[in-house]
Amino acid sequence: MLDPQLLRQHAKDVARQLRTRGFQFDADAFLQLEEQRKSLQIAAQKLQQERNERSSELGLAKMRGEDISAHKQELAQLGDDLALQKSQLDSVLEKITAISYTLPNLPHSSAPIGTSEADNVELRHHGTPRKFDFVPQAHDDLGQALGQMDFGLAAKITGSRFVVMKAQLAKLHRALIQFMLNTHTNEHGYEEVYVPYIVNADSLYGTGQLPKFAADLFKLAGDSDYYLTSTAEIPVTNIVRDTIVADQLLPIRYVCHSPCFRSEAGSYGRDTKGMIRQHQFEKVELVWITTPEESYAALESLTHHAEVILQKLNLPYRVVTLCTADLGGSAAKTYDLEVWLPSQNMYREISSCSNMESYQARRMQARYRTATNDIQLLHTLNGSGLAVGRTLVAIMENYQDKQGNIEIPEVLREYMGGLEAIPSK
Repeated sequence: MLDPQLLRQHAKDVARQLRTRGFQFDADAFLQLEEQRKSLQIAAQKLQQERNERSSELGLAKMRGEDISAHKQELAQLGDDLALQKSQLDSVLEKITAISYTLPNLPHSSAPIGTSEADNVELRHHGTPRKFDFVPQAHDDLGQALGQMDFGLAAKITGSRFVVMKAQLAKLHRALIQFMLNTHTNEHGYEEVYVPYIVNADSLYGTGQLPKFAADLFKLAGDSDYYLTSTAEIPVTNIVRDTIVADQLLPIRYVCHSPCFRSEAGSYGRDTKGMIRQHQFEKVELVWITTPEESYAALESLTHHAEVILQKLNLPYRVVTLCTADLGGSAAKTYDLEVWLPSQNMYREISSCSNMESYQARRMQARYRTATNDIQLLHTLNGSGLAVGRTLVAIMENYQDKQGNIEIPEVLREYMGGLEAIPSK
Protein backbone atom coordinates (compact mmCIF):
# COMPACT_ATOMS: atom_id res chain seq x y z
CA MET A 1 0.00 0.00 0.00
CA LEU A 2 1.10 3.57 -0.61
CA ASP A 3 2.36 5.88 2.12
CA PRO A 4 -0.72 7.50 3.77
CA GLN A 5 1.20 10.76 4.23
CA LEU A 6 2.05 10.81 0.54
CA LEU A 7 -1.63 10.33 -0.32
CA ARG A 8 -2.73 13.11 2.03
CA GLN A 9 -0.14 15.62 0.95
CA HIS A 10 0.27 14.79 -2.76
CA ALA A 11 -2.96 13.07 -3.82
CA LYS A 12 -3.13 14.82 -7.19
CA ASP A 13 0.48 13.92 -8.02
CA VAL A 14 -0.24 10.31 -7.05
CA ALA A 15 -3.28 10.36 -9.36
CA ARG A 16 -1.10 11.66 -12.22
CA GLN A 17 1.46 8.89 -11.73
CA LEU A 18 -1.21 6.21 -11.47
CA ARG A 19 -2.76 7.37 -14.73
CA THR A 20 0.43 6.21 -16.47
CA ARG A 21 -0.56 2.73 -15.28
CA GLY A 22 -4.06 3.14 -16.70
CA PHE A 23 -5.47 3.45 -13.18
CA GLN A 24 -7.92 6.24 -12.35
CA PHE A 25 -7.60 7.53 -8.80
CA ASP A 26 -10.20 10.15 -7.80
CA ALA A 27 -7.94 12.44 -5.80
CA ASP A 28 -10.69 14.98 -5.15
CA ALA A 29 -12.99 12.37 -3.62
CA PHE A 30 -10.13 11.02 -1.53
CA LEU A 31 -9.23 14.51 -0.26
CA GLN A 32 -12.86 15.13 0.66
CA LEU A 33 -12.79 12.00 2.77
CA GLU A 34 -9.54 13.18 4.34
CA GLU A 35 -11.16 16.50 5.27
CA GLN A 36 -14.05 14.61 6.84
CA ARG A 37 -11.59 12.43 8.73
CA LYS A 38 -9.71 15.42 10.13
CA SER A 39 -12.93 17.23 11.09
CA LEU A 40 -14.40 14.17 12.80
CA GLN A 41 -11.10 13.38 14.51
CA ILE A 42 -10.84 16.91 15.93
CA ALA A 43 -14.47 16.83 17.05
CA ALA A 44 -14.00 13.43 18.72
CA GLN A 45 -10.86 14.63 20.50
CA LYS A 46 -12.67 17.73 21.80
CA LEU A 47 -15.61 15.65 23.01
CA GLN A 48 -13.25 13.21 24.69
CA GLN A 49 -11.43 16.06 26.42
CA GLU A 50 -14.72 17.65 27.51
CA ARG A 51 -15.99 14.31 28.77
CA ASN A 52 -12.82 13.81 30.79
CA GLU A 53 -13.20 17.28 32.33
CA ARG A 54 -16.86 16.71 33.17
CA SER A 55 -16.02 13.35 34.66
CA SER A 56 -13.48 15.03 36.96
CA GLU A 57 -16.06 17.65 37.94
CA LEU A 58 -18.59 14.92 38.74
CA GLY A 59 -16.03 13.24 40.98
CA LEU A 60 -15.37 16.46 42.88
CA ALA A 61 -19.09 17.22 43.22
CA LYS A 62 -19.66 13.72 44.58
CA MET A 63 -16.89 14.23 47.14
CA ARG A 64 -18.54 17.46 48.25
CA GLY A 65 -21.87 15.69 48.66
CA GLU A 66 -23.59 17.75 45.96
CA ASP A 67 -26.44 16.63 43.73
CA ILE A 68 -24.71 14.98 40.74
CA SER A 69 -27.78 14.08 38.64
CA ALA A 70 -27.20 16.97 36.22
CA HIS A 71 -23.53 16.02 35.90
CA LYS A 72 -24.47 12.41 35.15
CA GLN A 73 -26.99 13.48 32.53
CA GLU A 74 -24.44 15.74 30.87
CA LEU A 75 -21.83 12.96 30.90
CA ALA A 76 -24.30 10.53 29.35
CA GLN A 77 -25.06 13.00 26.55
CA LEU A 78 -21.35 13.59 25.96
CA GLY A 79 -20.85 9.82 25.80
CA ASP A 80 -23.61 9.47 23.21
CA ASP A 81 -22.18 12.35 21.16
CA LEU A 82 -18.69 10.86 21.36
CA ALA A 83 -19.94 7.42 20.30
CA LEU A 84 -21.69 8.99 17.29
CA GLN A 85 -18.52 10.90 16.28
CA LYS A 86 -16.40 7.76 16.61
CA SER A 87 -18.89 5.76 14.56
CA GLN A 88 -18.83 8.37 11.80
CA LEU A 89 -15.03 8.53 11.99
CA ASP A 90 -14.74 4.75 11.75
CA SER A 91 -17.00 4.79 8.68
CA VAL A 92 -14.81 7.39 6.96
CA LEU A 93 -11.62 5.55 7.95
CA GLU A 94 -13.03 2.34 6.46
CA LYS A 95 -13.68 4.12 3.18
CA ILE A 96 -10.15 5.58 3.14
CA THR A 97 -8.64 2.16 3.91
CA ALA A 98 -10.73 0.50 1.21
CA ILE A 99 -9.49 3.02 -1.36
CA SER A 100 -5.89 2.65 -0.17
CA TYR A 101 -6.01 -1.13 -0.59
CA THR A 102 -7.12 -0.81 -4.22
CA LEU A 103 -4.36 1.57 -5.28
CA PRO A 104 -1.45 -0.04 -7.17
CA ASN A 105 2.15 0.88 -6.52
CA LEU A 106 3.67 3.99 -8.06
CA PRO A 107 5.90 3.15 -11.03
CA HIS A 108 9.61 3.80 -10.65
CA SER A 109 10.94 6.73 -12.66
CA SER A 110 12.95 4.34 -14.87
CA ALA A 111 9.87 2.31 -15.92
CA PRO A 112 8.98 3.29 -19.50
CA ILE A 113 5.64 5.04 -19.81
CA GLY A 114 3.20 3.15 -22.03
CA THR A 115 -0.40 2.14 -22.57
CA SER A 116 -0.04 -1.60 -23.27
CA GLU A 117 2.48 -4.45 -23.44
CA ALA A 118 3.36 -3.19 -26.93
CA ASP A 119 5.23 -0.37 -25.18
CA ASN A 120 7.50 -2.71 -23.21
CA VAL A 121 11.17 -2.12 -24.01
CA GLU A 122 13.64 -4.87 -24.91
CA LEU A 123 16.73 -4.42 -22.75
CA ARG A 124 18.90 -7.26 -24.06
CA HIS A 125 18.72 -10.69 -25.61
CA HIS A 126 20.83 -13.81 -25.21
CA GLY A 127 21.36 -16.60 -27.70
CA THR A 128 20.09 -17.00 -31.25
CA PRO A 129 16.87 -18.87 -32.02
CA ARG A 130 17.60 -22.15 -33.77
CA LYS A 131 16.82 -22.43 -37.47
CA PHE A 132 14.97 -25.67 -38.15
CA ASP A 133 15.06 -27.55 -41.47
CA PHE A 134 11.55 -28.81 -40.65
CA VAL A 135 8.41 -27.28 -39.16
CA PRO A 136 8.92 -27.45 -35.38
CA GLN A 137 6.11 -29.05 -33.42
CA ALA A 138 4.36 -27.50 -30.43
CA HIS A 139 5.23 -29.02 -27.05
CA ASP A 140 1.78 -30.55 -26.54
CA ASP A 141 1.92 -32.33 -29.90
CA LEU A 142 5.41 -33.60 -29.09
CA GLY A 143 4.39 -34.76 -25.63
CA GLN A 144 1.27 -36.52 -26.79
CA ALA A 145 3.18 -38.22 -29.62
CA LEU A 146 5.63 -39.52 -27.00
CA GLY A 147 2.70 -40.84 -24.98
CA GLN A 148 4.02 -38.92 -21.97
CA MET A 149 1.75 -35.85 -21.88
CA ASP A 150 -1.98 -36.40 -21.54
CA PHE A 151 -4.40 -33.47 -21.39
CA GLY A 152 -7.48 -35.62 -21.99
CA LEU A 153 -6.73 -37.79 -18.96
CA ALA A 154 -6.21 -34.69 -16.82
CA ALA A 155 -9.55 -33.31 -18.05
CA LYS A 156 -11.23 -36.56 -16.98
CA ILE A 157 -9.59 -36.44 -13.55
CA THR A 158 -10.17 -32.73 -12.96
CA GLY A 159 -11.04 -30.51 -15.91
CA SER A 160 -9.48 -28.33 -18.58
CA ARG A 161 -6.09 -26.65 -18.17
CA PHE A 162 -4.45 -29.52 -16.31
CA VAL A 163 -1.98 -32.13 -17.52
CA VAL A 164 -0.79 -35.61 -16.63
CA MET A 165 2.89 -36.23 -17.40
CA LYS A 166 4.51 -39.65 -17.41
CA ALA A 167 7.84 -41.41 -17.69
CA GLN A 168 10.82 -39.34 -18.87
CA LEU A 169 8.84 -36.10 -19.25
CA ALA A 170 7.67 -36.31 -15.63
CA LYS A 171 11.27 -37.02 -14.61
CA LEU A 172 12.55 -34.10 -16.69
CA HIS A 173 10.01 -31.83 -15.01
CA ARG A 174 11.29 -32.99 -11.60
CA ALA A 175 14.91 -32.65 -12.75
CA LEU A 176 14.32 -29.00 -13.65
CA ILE A 177 13.08 -28.25 -10.12
CA GLN A 178 16.14 -29.88 -8.55
CA PHE A 179 18.52 -28.18 -11.00
CA MET A 180 17.03 -24.74 -10.32
CA LEU A 181 17.10 -25.18 -6.53
CA ASN A 182 20.69 -26.45 -6.59
CA THR A 183 21.85 -23.58 -8.78
CA HIS A 184 20.26 -20.90 -6.62
CA THR A 185 21.37 -22.38 -3.30
CA ASN A 186 24.87 -23.54 -4.29
CA GLU A 187 25.89 -20.79 -6.70
CA HIS A 188 23.75 -17.75 -5.84
CA GLY A 189 23.63 -18.00 -2.06
CA TYR A 190 19.86 -18.33 -1.50
CA GLU A 191 18.44 -20.08 1.54
CA GLU A 192 15.92 -22.74 0.57
CA VAL A 193 12.60 -22.67 2.39
CA TYR A 194 9.58 -24.94 2.39
CA VAL A 195 6.28 -23.18 3.07
CA PRO A 196 2.55 -23.99 3.21
CA TYR A 197 0.70 -24.15 -0.09
CA ILE A 198 -2.41 -22.83 1.66
CA VAL A 199 -2.39 -19.23 2.88
CA ASN A 200 -4.76 -17.06 4.87
CA ALA A 201 -6.33 -13.79 3.81
CA ASP A 202 -3.87 -11.72 5.88
CA SER A 203 -0.99 -13.11 3.82
CA LEU A 204 -2.80 -12.27 0.58
CA TYR A 205 -3.53 -8.73 1.75
CA GLY A 206 0.12 -8.43 2.75
CA THR A 207 1.50 -9.12 -0.72
CA GLY A 208 -1.31 -7.37 -2.60
CA GLN A 209 -3.35 -10.22 -4.11
CA LEU A 210 -6.35 -9.16 -2.03
CA PRO A 211 -8.68 -7.45 -2.38
CA LYS A 212 -8.19 -6.65 -6.07
CA PHE A 213 -7.27 -10.06 -7.50
CA ALA A 214 -9.64 -12.30 -5.54
CA ALA A 215 -11.16 -13.66 -8.76
CA ASP A 216 -7.83 -15.22 -9.75
CA LEU A 217 -7.55 -17.20 -6.51
CA PHE A 218 -8.95 -20.58 -5.46
CA LYS A 219 -10.69 -20.04 -2.12
CA LEU A 220 -11.22 -23.09 0.04
CA ALA A 221 -14.64 -23.89 1.43
CA GLY A 222 -15.06 -24.11 5.18
CA ASP A 223 -14.85 -21.92 8.24
CA SER A 224 -11.19 -20.89 7.79
CA ASP A 225 -10.34 -18.00 5.47
CA TYR A 226 -7.91 -20.13 3.43
CA TYR A 227 -6.77 -19.96 -0.19
CA LEU A 228 -4.53 -22.10 -2.40
CA THR A 229 -1.39 -20.08 -3.03
CA SER A 230 -1.07 -18.60 -6.52
CA THR A 231 2.70 -18.09 -6.13
CA ALA A 232 5.33 -18.89 -3.50
CA GLU A 233 5.94 -15.13 -3.31
CA ILE A 234 2.95 -14.95 -0.95
CA PRO A 235 3.98 -17.33 1.87
CA VAL A 236 7.70 -16.63 1.51
CA THR A 237 7.41 -12.82 1.63
CA ASN A 238 5.05 -13.12 4.59
CA ILE A 239 7.85 -14.74 6.59
CA VAL A 240 8.83 -11.18 7.58
CA ARG A 241 5.27 -9.94 8.22
CA ASP A 242 4.96 -8.16 11.60
CA THR A 243 8.70 -8.41 12.27
CA ILE A 244 11.60 -6.02 12.80
CA VAL A 245 14.78 -7.39 11.22
CA ALA A 246 18.25 -6.30 12.34
CA ASP A 247 20.00 -4.53 9.47
CA GLN A 248 23.06 -6.77 9.74
CA LEU A 249 20.89 -9.72 8.68
CA LEU A 250 20.02 -8.06 5.38
CA PRO A 251 19.71 -8.89 2.59
CA ILE A 252 17.62 -12.01 3.17
CA ARG A 253 17.42 -14.19 0.07
CA TYR A 254 15.02 -17.10 -0.11
CA VAL A 255 14.41 -19.69 -2.82
CA CYS A 256 11.32 -21.86 -2.73
CA HIS A 257 9.74 -24.48 -4.95
CA SER A 258 5.97 -24.76 -4.82
CA PRO A 259 2.94 -25.60 -6.90
CA CYS A 260 0.85 -22.58 -7.88
CA PHE A 261 -2.91 -22.50 -8.35
CA ARG A 262 -4.67 -19.86 -10.46
CA SER A 263 -8.21 -19.64 -11.77
CA GLU A 264 -6.96 -17.58 -14.73
CA ALA A 265 -10.06 -15.40 -14.46
CA GLY A 266 -10.21 -12.94 -17.31
CA SER A 267 -7.84 -14.87 -19.59
CA TYR A 268 -10.74 -15.34 -22.04
CA GLY A 269 -9.51 -18.46 -23.74
CA ARG A 270 -5.86 -17.45 -24.18
CA ASP A 271 -3.40 -20.35 -24.33
CA THR A 272 -6.02 -22.96 -23.59
CA LYS A 273 -4.00 -25.51 -25.56
CA GLY A 274 -0.96 -27.03 -23.90
CA MET A 275 0.93 -26.06 -20.76
CA ILE A 276 1.44 -22.32 -21.19
CA ARG A 277 -1.47 -21.19 -19.02
CA GLN A 278 -2.70 -23.79 -16.55
CA HIS A 279 -4.65 -23.83 -13.30
CA GLN A 280 -1.86 -25.79 -11.58
CA PHE A 281 1.84 -25.36 -12.30
CA GLU A 282 5.21 -25.37 -10.55
CA LYS A 283 7.61 -22.52 -9.92
CA VAL A 284 10.93 -21.97 -8.26
CA GLU A 285 10.59 -18.53 -6.70
CA LEU A 286 13.31 -16.09 -5.64
CA VAL A 287 12.53 -13.57 -2.88
CA TRP A 288 14.74 -10.77 -1.58
CA ILE A 289 14.20 -8.77 1.61
CA THR A 290 16.49 -5.76 1.72
CA THR A 291 16.90 -2.03 2.40
CA PRO A 292 15.62 0.81 0.22
CA GLU A 293 19.19 1.81 -0.62
CA GLU A 294 20.03 -1.65 -1.97
CA SER A 295 16.77 -2.76 -3.57
CA TYR A 296 17.47 -1.69 -7.16
CA ALA A 297 20.91 -3.32 -7.13
CA ALA A 298 19.10 -6.37 -5.73
CA LEU A 299 16.66 -6.30 -8.67
CA GLU A 300 19.58 -6.52 -11.10
CA SER A 301 21.10 -9.44 -9.14
CA LEU A 302 17.81 -11.33 -8.87
CA THR A 303 17.16 -10.91 -12.60
CA HIS A 304 20.68 -12.11 -13.41
CA HIS A 305 20.19 -15.21 -11.25
CA ALA A 306 17.03 -16.11 -13.17
CA GLU A 307 18.88 -15.53 -16.45
CA VAL A 308 21.64 -17.93 -15.41
CA ILE A 309 19.15 -20.82 -15.49
CA LEU A 310 18.24 -20.03 -19.10
CA GLN A 311 21.90 -19.62 -20.01
CA LYS A 312 22.85 -22.97 -18.48
CA LEU A 313 20.01 -24.59 -20.42
CA ASN A 314 21.19 -22.81 -23.59
CA LEU A 315 17.73 -21.42 -24.30
CA PRO A 316 17.42 -18.20 -26.34
CA TYR A 317 15.71 -15.46 -24.38
CA ARG A 318 15.35 -11.72 -24.03
CA VAL A 319 14.93 -9.33 -21.11
CA VAL A 320 12.13 -6.78 -21.36
CA THR A 321 11.47 -3.78 -19.12
CA LEU A 322 7.73 -3.55 -18.54
CA CYS A 323 6.06 -0.25 -19.26
CA THR A 324 3.90 1.46 -16.65
CA ALA A 325 0.63 0.05 -18.01
CA ASP A 326 1.89 -3.55 -17.94
CA LEU A 327 3.23 -3.57 -14.38
CA GLY A 328 1.68 -5.86 -11.79
CA GLY A 329 -0.29 -4.11 -9.07
CA SER A 330 2.40 -4.31 -6.37
CA ALA A 331 5.44 -3.67 -8.58
CA ALA A 332 7.34 -0.43 -9.02
CA LYS A 333 9.60 -1.89 -11.71
CA THR A 334 9.64 -5.25 -13.49
CA TYR A 335 11.91 -7.10 -15.88
CA ASP A 336 10.27 -9.95 -17.80
CA LEU A 337 12.41 -12.80 -19.09
CA GLU A 338 10.92 -14.17 -22.29
CA VAL A 339 12.08 -17.48 -23.76
CA TRP A 340 11.94 -18.35 -27.46
CA LEU A 341 9.23 -20.84 -28.47
CA PRO A 342 9.80 -22.12 -32.03
CA SER A 343 6.24 -23.36 -32.57
CA GLN A 344 4.89 -19.86 -31.89
CA ASN A 345 7.83 -18.08 -33.53
CA MET A 346 7.94 -15.64 -30.64
CA TYR A 347 9.28 -14.97 -27.17
CA ARG A 348 7.01 -15.88 -24.25
CA GLU A 349 7.26 -14.85 -20.60
CA ILE A 350 9.01 -17.33 -18.33
CA SER A 351 9.82 -15.06 -15.38
CA SER A 352 8.87 -11.67 -13.97
CA CYS A 353 11.43 -10.07 -11.66
CA SER A 354 10.01 -7.17 -9.68
CA ASN A 355 10.91 -4.61 -7.04
CA MET A 356 7.89 -3.90 -4.85
CA GLU A 357 9.80 -1.26 -2.87
CA SER A 358 7.92 -0.67 0.44
CA TYR A 359 4.45 -1.39 -1.00
CA GLN A 360 4.15 -4.90 0.44
CA ALA A 361 6.21 -4.12 3.55
CA ARG A 362 3.81 -1.34 4.56
CA ARG A 363 0.87 -3.75 4.29
CA MET A 364 2.75 -6.43 6.21
CA GLN A 365 4.46 -4.09 8.70
CA ALA A 366 7.75 -5.67 7.70
CA ARG A 367 10.51 -3.45 9.05
CA TYR A 368 14.18 -3.34 9.95
CA ARG A 369 16.24 -1.62 12.61
CA THR A 370 19.01 0.61 11.24
CA ALA A 371 22.47 1.02 12.71
CA THR A 372 21.23 4.25 14.33
CA ASN A 373 18.32 2.34 15.94
CA ASP A 374 15.66 3.80 13.62
CA ILE A 375 12.80 1.56 12.45
CA GLN A 376 12.26 1.66 8.67
CA LEU A 377 10.14 -0.26 6.18
CA LEU A 378 11.88 -3.00 4.23
CA HIS A 379 11.87 -3.35 0.45
CA THR A 380 10.70 -6.69 -1.00
CA LEU A 381 11.51 -8.21 -4.38
CA ASN A 382 10.59 -11.45 -6.12
CA GLY A 383 10.97 -13.28 -9.39
CA SER A 384 10.60 -16.75 -10.85
CA GLY A 385 13.80 -18.63 -11.17
CA LEU A 386 12.05 -20.13 -13.20
CA ALA A 387 8.49 -21.20 -14.03
CA VAL A 388 9.08 -24.94 -14.31
CA GLY A 389 6.33 -25.89 -16.78
CA ARG A 390 7.23 -23.16 -19.24
CA THR A 391 10.91 -24.14 -18.98
CA LEU A 392 9.94 -27.72 -19.84
CA VAL A 393 7.92 -26.39 -22.79
CA ALA A 394 10.91 -24.38 -24.02
CA ILE A 395 13.25 -27.37 -23.77
CA MET A 396 10.87 -29.65 -25.63
CA GLU A 397 10.41 -27.20 -28.48
CA ASN A 398 14.00 -25.95 -28.79
CA TYR A 399 15.62 -29.40 -28.37
CA GLN A 400 13.34 -31.42 -30.68
CA ASP A 401 14.45 -33.13 -33.86
CA LYS A 402 12.59 -34.08 -37.02
CA GLN A 403 11.64 -37.51 -35.65
CA GLY A 404 10.16 -36.05 -32.46
CA ASN A 405 13.05 -37.00 -30.17
CA ILE A 406 13.79 -34.53 -27.35
CA GLU A 407 17.46 -33.96 -26.57
CA ILE A 408 18.21 -33.49 -22.87
CA PRO A 409 20.23 -30.31 -22.15
CA GLU A 410 23.68 -31.27 -20.96
CA VAL A 411 23.32 -29.72 -17.48
CA LEU A 412 20.25 -31.87 -16.80
CA ARG A 413 21.65 -35.24 -17.83
CA GLU A 414 23.07 -36.05 -14.39
CA TYR A 415 19.56 -35.55 -12.98
CA MET A 416 18.19 -37.89 -15.66
CA GLY A 417 20.52 -40.81 -14.94
CA GLY A 418 22.73 -39.94 -17.90
CA LEU A 419 19.85 -39.98 -20.41
CA GLU A 420 20.80 -37.93 -23.46
CA ALA A 421 17.44 -37.82 -25.22
CA ILE A 422 13.82 -38.82 -24.80
CA PRO A 423 13.23 -41.08 -27.82
CA SER A 424 10.14 -40.83 -29.98
CA LYS A 425 7.89 -43.85 -30.29
